[in-house]
Amino acid sequence: MALQNLSLEKQNPGIDIGAIGARIARNQSADGQIPWWVGGKTDPWDHVEAAMGLAVAGHHERARAAFRWLRGCQLDDGSWYAAYGRTTAQDRTRDANMTAYIAVGLLHYYMITQDIDFVAGMWTTVEKAITFALSLQAPGGEIYWAVSPRGEVDRMALLTGSSSIFMSLKCALVLARLLRRPQSGWRAAARRLEVAIRCQPQHFNMTKSRFAMDWFYPVLCGVMTGAQAQHRIDKLWKKFVVDDLGVRCVSDRPWVTIAESAELVLTLAAMGNDALARIVFNWICDHTFDDGTFWCGFTFPDMTIWPEEKISWTNAVMLMAADALFHLTPAGELFNHRFWEKTAILGTGIGE
Repeated sequence: MALQNLSLEKQNPGIDIGAIGARIARNQSADGQIPWWVGGKTDPWDHVEAAMGLAVAGHHERARAAFRWLRGCQLDDGSWYAAYGRTTAQDRTRDANMTAYIAVGLLHYYMITQDIDFVAGMWTTVEKAITFALSLQAPGGEIYWAVSPRGEVDRMALLTGSSSIFMSLKCALVLARLLRRPQSGWRAAARRLEVAIRCQPQHFNMTKSRFAMDWFYPVLCGVMTGAQAQHRIDKLWKKFVVDDLGVRCVSDRPWVTIAESAELVLTLAAMGNDALARIVFNWICDHTFDDGTFWCGFTFPDMTIWPEEKISWTNAVMLMAADALFHLTPAGELFNHRFWEKTAILGTGIGE
């Protein structure tokens, strides 16, 4: 299956791609682990996001090292712990979303490199991760968020997490197709999850709706498209978006974060609204340190940078947003709704 779109013309995104990629590379340990910052914690989801940033910036061997690190510390049940220090686990919660996200990262890597041999070598890792996540699927289709350090399933579902898992399932199904490893059970699980996200909000912990990701992740992952997606974005735009600044992480706090703003850029671009996506991108693209790397966030109206660390995944998602808008690599299409329509990975969807 051809995943590249060779007709796309690269454009200048107006950010320092080399500096941003170099920052993520400096944060990475020799064994491939990518903490939030040097000396900070590592969680599997943000580790994958950072690997995706490395791939966009052209650090392909470093991206492979990041995936190999995950393969090396995967638990027997297919999961990873929620947080690691340099040598030991800091939080032994096993999070379904954090575990499943490796599929998104690996498909992203493949779209850039076409390195099918590396993908094949990682397949068992991906398969085990998806199997773990789906072991937590509830009868209503949503995904329970985690297994506690005591081994107990926490029967709470998060809309952001389940939406991200839906994206992971789609990517895992594409990888399975590439490797000729049919996974009909995954497809059925994805459809049940799609129905839950689209139609059954009562299955999710709605106290999280004050977080911006709960707003746009159902659109970013491709559950909500077309008019439904546009309605959702329009309905809550003023709740989360601060004009000329970016996106509040939480609706009732005066804190704009670069990562959430960049993910909104990804969401708008996925919908095909590049014009508005570029406006939001331009609001945040100059919020950099002297070395060209990005702040994590800032308070307003005083514009205090907080926190002050140079965070791996914040810089990574800025590269991904730039890729979606300016076609730096073929992986800029990864979240695009039209791209997923063409894959037909879930057939015709609900009601097929």
